[in-house]
Formats: sequence, structure tokens, C-alpha cells
Amino acid sequence: MSLKETILEKFNSGEAENLGIKRLFELFEAKTQVEKDAIRKIVEELESEGEIVYKNGRFVLFQNSGLYKGVVKGNERGFAFVITETNGDFFIPNKSLNGALNGDTVIVKNVPSKKGTNDEGEVVQILKRGVSKLVGTFQGENGFGFVIPDDRSYHVDIYVPFKKTRGAKTGDKVHVEITSYPENRRNPEGKVLEILGKRFDLKTEELSIIKNAGLPLEFPSEVLKEVETLPTEVTAKDIVGRTDFRHDLIITIDGDDSRDFDDAISVTKNGNGTYTLGVHIADVSNYVKRNSKIDKEALSRSTSIYFPERVIPMLPSELSNGICSLNEGVDRLTMSLIMDINSAGDVVSFDICEGVINSKKRMTYSAVQKMLDGDSEALKTYKNLVPLINNCNELKEILSKKRSNRGNIDLTVKESHITVKDGKINVEPRQDKEAYKIIEEFMIVANETVAEYVYYMDLPFVFRVHEKPSPEKLEGFKAFLNILGINVKWNAETCHPKDFQTVLDKLKDTPVFSVVNKVMLRSMQKAKYSPENLGHFGLSSKCYCHFTSPIRRYPDLVVHSILKAILKGKDVLNTYGEFCATASNISSENERKADEIERDMDDYYKCRYMRSFIGREFTGVISGVTNFGVFVELENTVEGIVKLETLPRDKYILNENTFTLEGSRWKFSLGDKVEIKVLGADTTSKRVEFLIVGCYN
Repeated sequence: MSLKETILEKFNSGEAENLGIKRLFELFEAKTQVEKDAIRKIVEELESEGEIVYKNGRFVLFQNSGLYKGVVKGNERGFAFVITETNGDFFIPNKSLNGALNGDTVIVKNVPSKKGTNDEGEVVQILKRGVSKLVGTFQGENGFGFVIPDDRSYHVDIYVPFKKTRGAKTGDKVHVEITSYPENRRNPEGKVLEILGKRFDLKTEELSIIKNAGLPLEFPSEVLKEVETLPTEVTAKDIVGRTDFRHDLIITIDGDDSRDFDDAISVTKNGNGTYTLGVHIADVSNYVKRNSKIDKEALSRSTSIYFPERVIPMLPSELSNGICSLNEGVDRLTMSLIMDINSAGDVVSFDICEGVINSKKRMTYSAVQKMLDGDSEALKTYKNLVPLINNCNELKEILSKKRSNRGNIDLTVKESHITVKDGKINVEPRQDKEAYKIIEEFMIVANETVAEYVYYMDLPFVFRVHEKPSPEKLEGFKAFLNILGINVKWNAETCHPKDFQTVLDKLKDTPVFSVVNKVMLRSMQKAKYSPENLGHFGLSSKCYCHFTSPIRRYPDLVVHSILKAILKGKDVLNTYGEFCATASNISSENERKADEIERDMDDYYKCRYMRSFIGREFTGVISGVTNFGVFVELENTVEGIVKLETLPRDKYILNENTFTLEGSRWKFSLGDKVEIKVLGADTTSKRVEFLIVGCYN
């Protein structure tokens, strides 16, 4: 046992608890200066790691200290919150931060509040700095400069000595690295790594968001070297042993602006009333081998990240847009799932195999939708595809009806479609076309079929799971429904997705549908990846995975690799046993970060778009209610804040149970329809500000 382990054991046993440094020397019989220095160093290490705490002149185990560990969430006004995993949040006034900054992991103590609350704290130790690099606007002074962070939650400026400015000028957007954190409350010191461009330039601001998030714009050289060794086309040797689907009528259906194509479909209608659905997915695992440089980089990214004008891919373009992309008219290797589906939507038989296809047409959702709508020009242009599209639509209806009957939750979530043409931004709601639903239904049934196949073999796997709402969230949702006069009898143990869908169906054409939809969405847990099958509550699926997008999602790539191992009789248990948990955790975390970054970028584009409408009036719906104001969402999906001080004069109280901000004369509730005027659009904070000028409720 090492000296460090021995010391920690003594603390755990209680022998070293509540001793000062001199008493610790005595306990461990340290007599020479070398021995004392060794103990002092280890004690400092344990303290910096948060294992022990120095309190009132003595060292104690952290769990016995009455202190709390958490992460600082800063605010532009200088105060902060410390978010803990088990003890809620602590409000930290600026004077009590003691040098802690946004993102830092800290130890905090609970202190009395002048307001009489018990949620105020003071930082007593900084365990780990959370931010080492950030993006901001350079402000030059005489012989030095400051970088004002774009992220307003990082509320202090970064001091940059003249020799470390790289020639940055006032107004430049820069990427800066923090080199030191002074302990005397002075600003952190840093150096400019890169000048990104001028503030307010669209490309510069987009790059700033990417850099601030720490996203890699380039692939490492060793990854690119490995890519150079891969083939650029499918050869006769590659298809040996594969099922040949090249003569089948197989097409891809994607968005007009899609950048890669990793799924293709075929549907035939059989004489016995069944349909044969082929879902052909790009065989990325044929080129990206486990533990290769490309594979390790793909895991570190876990997902492609999509912005209005660019994508940061999980895989190099030679793969994502080249040999792996199911482009029209070229041979491509696939993992193919062929399912026979009856008129009730049940998969009566299926086969998983390594295949090769040649996509006959790259179709778009808009083109397919025109065919479904009976557009004569579209039907003429794609005459040879009419029977296929009709089959697709019939099968889609069957699968959709089955999912609806079993209780799939059909939440109405308004998504944004942001486009840029000739430098002009446009924001509008994404259209929920029937053509989208064709692919959605086909991919869902494919994902379920694959997940069940591996689950019943009791082998390691990466599942896509969506757990039931937590008891607390569920009780809150039930209480909200009761306020609306909607009584439900289910609880955390007995609730079923169909119960949620029943509520939505009953309220479909009522004024409260929108607000119930929003509150229901907020009561849900977030889907994630897991090595354990926990089911998918939202889809009312007992077993689910992601199989259909290995070009842009790492879990799909793992699923393919496991399927191949099964087909070839390889040892799945020892090869993937521990790795599935690792891949699930990393992918879930990176997915969460990617979602945040994509929202951040969308907010910037929306804010820039709304600068053209300052002073204009729009109709919107209250989408959020807080103690500092309300949020209003417009039809175009842009959301803005109406600050408390701009609401009609009244003394407002926030009712969290009813999502209402209520005064003696005025009341604003989630789902209320209001008329607003656009007051401003701050692209730095990515915040649009509204003024309510009329109410409809």
C-alpha cells in the first residue's frame, strides 16, 4: 500500500480525522524533514482532490465536513450559483466567490442569508478550473489589452500583456488561453491564440461560437493519414460474400440540403398482403475498424454537429461524403435489414446481412411530398418511382397506426429551419411533411427490430433508452392537469405512454393543448445511450437502439460492429462487454453538448435575423414563465424575453405549479397568446427582447 493510500485509510478509519499537520506528523511517526515533506505533499494532494478538507485548523474527510461540492454557474451580473449533484443549488454573492469563476469545480459552505433563506453559500476551495480557453472581443489599452468574454456567465475580463496580444486590435474577436488565475481577485491573465476576425461579421461570429465550444475544425494528421489508405470506390473483391441488392429499386430520401446519405430504402408489396421493407445502412464499420485512429477520433466526437451553413462531421469527408455515403448511381457497401411486415404492422420475419447496393435515385422530402400531394409535374418526372412511393406511403400508414395504438407520445415540438442565401438569413418553422414520416417510421421499426434481435441474445449492446418521468416531475405534471380540471389516476409506477397520449388527444382542439404539450415535454426525461435496455418511454418501445446513422452517430457504428461480430460468430462478450458502457457514456455526454452548441448557434442566427424587425409587432405565445419575466415564442420559432420591469405595472408573484406570473390586475400564463413589439436583438448575448403590447386572454 502506498503512503497516499495509507494516509487516506487512516482518515477513513477515523484515526487521522480532526488532526492538524503536526499531529499528522506524529501519527505517521515522521521525524525527518524529508518524511514530513512527503506527508505534507500527500495531504495537499488529497485536499486538492477534494478527498479531505482543512477546516478550523484541522483536516477532516470531505463527507464529514458539512461542506458541499459542485460546479459554478456564473451570471453576467457577477453573482453565481453552485450546482451540486445531491444538495440542490447554492446562491453565491460576488464577494463570496473568492476567485471562483464559471465552470470551476469548488467546495462551498452554507452560510446564513440576510433574506432568511438557507440556500446561500460561500466558496471555500477551488478544486478544478473549468475554463482554460474562451472567445471574446479584444479591447486594447496602453501597452496591454483585455478580452471581454462572449459567454456572459464568465463575468470577468481576461488581462492580456502586450507581448501576448498577437497584434490584436480593438474590436477583434479572439481566441484566448488563460495562463494564470491570480489569488488576489485580479483578473485572470491570458494570451491570444488566434485572431478570428472582426466583431459582428457573420462568419467570425459563427467561428467564435465553434471555438468557444472547443469543437475541432480539423482532423488530426494521423487520422487523415489513415484515411489516405482507404479505398475511394467499391471493388469486386469488396462484395464477395455480400448479398447483392444492386438490381433492386432502392432510393434515398433526405432533405434538400442534406450533406451525407447513410440510409436507403426499398419497399415491395407482396401478394399475401405483406410488405417487404429493405433498410440499407452505410457500412461504415467496413472502413472504420475498432481502435483505429479514425475510430478513436469518432468516439471522441461521437456525433456530427450541424449548423445553418456548415457541419462539423464525426468522420472525415472522404468517408462521410465519399465511400460511405449512399450516393446515387454508385456501388456502396451496406448493413442491410430486410423485414416482412404484415397488415397489422408486425415484423413477421427479418434478415440482417452485409449487402451491396446501387441507389437508383437521390430523392428529397419535398419531391416525395409533391408526389404524395398528386403534383402532376412531380408524378411525371418520377414516373418510374410512383409504385414505390405509393407502397412507402401505405406501409408508413400501417406502421404509424400500430405505434399510435400502442401509445406512442406524439408531442408537438416546433423545430426551426434556418437558411442563408446570399448572406440573407431566413427563419421559419420546419414543415412536418408526410414524406418525413415515411423515413421516420421505417427507421423506427428498423431500430426496434435490431435492438430486440440482440437483446434476446443477451449480448453486450448500446441501447437508446428513454426512461419514465421521475416521480417528482410526474406528480408536478399531474398537479398541473388537476388545476386545469383534468383528473388522471396513474402514478409513477403505473403510468404508460398511452396515458400521456390520451391526454393530448382529448385536448387536441382546445385552447390549453399548447400549454399542456409544453408542460408534458418538460416533465419528460432526456433520452440517452445505455448498455442496459431500459426501454423507450416516448416511443412506447420495449427495446430500442440507433442503427440507421453510423456516418453521424457513434453508437450506430458500435451497433453495426456488434452485428457483424454476431454474423461472423466472433466473441462479442469479451470484445464489447466493457466498451458498450464506455461508448454509451461518452456518446450521451457529447450528444448533450452538441445539442447545446446547435441551440446556441441557432439562437445567434435567430437573433441576427430579428435585428431587421426591431420596432415591428408580432403575435406570439408565452413559452416560459420566470420570476424575472416571461418568454414569448413567435410563429417563426424565434423566442424572446419580456423583462419583468417592462410588464404592465403590478406586484407579480410566480406560481411554479401553474406556470403563472400573477399580479393583482395582470396574469401571464404559459400558453397565453400575446401581441409583442421587438425591442432589441443583442447578438453577443444571443438574446431577443420583446415588449407586450396586447393580450388575447
